[in-house]
Amino acid sequence: MRRIRKRKQSERKVMLFRIAIILGFIILITAAITTVSRLTIRKSDEVLSEKVVSLTASLNVQMELNLNSYLSRMETIATLAFAEEDAYKYDATNPSNDEYESINREKKITEKLNSLCIMENFVDYGIVYRNNRTVGKVSNATASTFGDRIFRELSTIVTRQRTNDGWAAGFEGDFKRIYYVKKVHENALLFISFYVSELDNVFDNPENMDAMEIRLVNKDHDIIYSKDSEEIGQKLPEPIAERVKDKISSSALDDEYLVSVNQCNDWLVVCSIPTRLILVEKNDLTTYFYLITGVAAVLAAVVGFILTLWLTRPIKKIVVDLADEATTDKLTGVLNKRSFEEAAKQKLASEADEHRAMLLLDLDNFKGVNDTLGHAMGDKVLEDTGAILMKSFSSENDLLGRVGGDEFCVLLSSPDKTEEQFMTYLEYKCSEICSAYRDNYVGKDGSYKISASIGAAVFPKDGSTYSELFSACDAALYHSKNRGRDNYSLYEPSMAESEAKKQ
Repeated sequence: MRRIRKRKQSERKVMLFRIAIILGFIILITAAITTVSRLTIRKSDEVLSEKVVSLTASLNVQMELNLNSYLSRMETIATLAFAEEDAYKYDATNPSNDEYESINREKKITEKLNSLCIMENFVDYGIVYRNNRTVGKVSNATASTFGDRIFRELSTIVTRQRTNDGWAAGFEGDFKRIYYVKKVHENALLFISFYVSELDNVFDNPENMDAMEIRLVNKDHDIIYSKDSEEIGQKLPEPIAERVKDKISSSALDDEYLVSVNQCNDWLVVCSIPTRLILVEKNDLTTYFYLITGVAAVLAAVVGFILTLWLTRPIKKIVVDLADEATTDKLTGVLNKRSFEEAAKQKLASEADEHRAMLLLDLDNFKGVNDTLGHAMGDKVLEDTGAILMKSFSSENDLLGRVGGDEFCVLLSSPDKTEEQFMTYLEYKCSEICSAYRDNYVGKDGSYKISASIGAAVFPKDGSTYSELFSACDAALYHSKNRGRDNYSLYEPSMAESEAKKQ
């Protein structure tokens, strides 16, 4: 009996020892997995944060381009009024005007303006004279807002001296409409207005950033546009205002907010989202990760290691997706402006034994495509341009980027050609792109011609840095435009001097 008792005691001690070893092993594995997990999550936080900031900055730039394109279209429609000679020559303030003739001329101008007014959802489309006489469509709201001060008040909107025009919103606290005013002559102003709600399509959130707040504000941080109509006319929320104070182009992520800002005219496009929302999926994944870690400790190190790999896979996918969206222009498939510039600078700074040159391409008559055939056709032309460039410059040594609305840039490299061969190759590529567009017609009846003008510069002869090389290309492109478009020019120093004199 005593032996049996001792045996049981010994077995109990062995069991306790085994349990202690198992617990120690579990604690050791748990500590190891937890440590590795924390380091992995911390690193993923850093990478994900960098990618999110870069993506948001690119999205903000895209919003700025969308707004510039929309405002440019409105300006174009407004200036179509000048197709009627009386619209820019008639002066209602002239005391020598014959009353009967004035009535007929004003009627003619009004008919022209009314025909243009139906092209967009304009609230106002008219001309006001220094004596406050108006022709065209002038809404009751505008008339009551300005009263007999309409010419004087609208004159204050003309802030761009070179083009004698300007944009404004928020007169006397009324932020429902945005005004565009262009000086016709000393005694006349052409003006249009539309509701701010028309900007809904301009500031359209991407699917993966639907929680982001996109606002258009003036220099005093008054909100001109927001998806939340109740915010319009209010001040930018203080936490956001603090982060964009004295900034016109920046992006930053902190513990509370991700904020990006870019300037458009005298306004600011401000994108913001709480950090907790942008990282909510990652936070949920982190919680789940630690739960699985406890199970992995019981199942041992191998299972824990497998689960770690499995659980980090979604984070890697998020980072890859963000990287693609942050670097690629969605419409054309080539690099966006920010990513192209960064990649080109790195390539130019490298000491690789290869010849390099830059090409700057601008689509001739592209603005006319947007204005005449519509933006859907314009997008099709840009999409085709990306395809043409990727087909022509298929080498992995070449960089392709969209650097403006209808401007594309190529950094051409060749490690296996002599200098003479490379120059021949460069001219061949320029000619090839021009030829690709030479027979390019768009429109339902193929009546609208699109061509390409190109400026090219050689590194380091024409520029030893990205900015110098780009400026040389720009001067050569300007030369191609002056020669009648639909051609290419290789940079020469005289081109820069000629452009400087004209400016």
